[in-house]
Amino acid sequence: MFDAKRLRAVCLGFNGAVEEFPFPGHQEVCTFKVGGKIFALSSLDAGPLSVSLKCDPDLAERLRAAHPEIVPGYHLNKRHWNTVSLTGALDDRLVLDMIEDSYDLIVARLPRAQQLVLDWPGHA
Repeated sequence: MFDAKRLRAVCLGFNGAVEEFPFPGHQEVCTFKVGGKIFALSSLDAGPLSVSLKCDPDLAERLRAAHPEIVPGYHLNKRHWNTVSLTGALDDRLVLDMIEDSYDLIVARLPRAQQLVLDWPGHA
């Protein structure tokens, strides 16, 4: 089961990940970034807790079709982002994989030098 504390710990557990609150009008919205790019977005004090994650467009559609807890990204590009409800209905492993995939999609688009600094295994 995911709560705000666990979500924060998982997101900040990735190399180079930082937490920011970049929206002055929405100070409750937390972003997790790597290389200055968002890979996860959440209102950590909201109930029920949810997180928006970047996703490969084909996989995003399959996940949405298979799980009612996964919907197109709220206020984001619906083709590339999913919003995931963390009510406990989804298997934790699936949620962890989606967070890691989101991080990897962002890091894959960073310059190679940044990937090397992050010690990202995908650069090999």
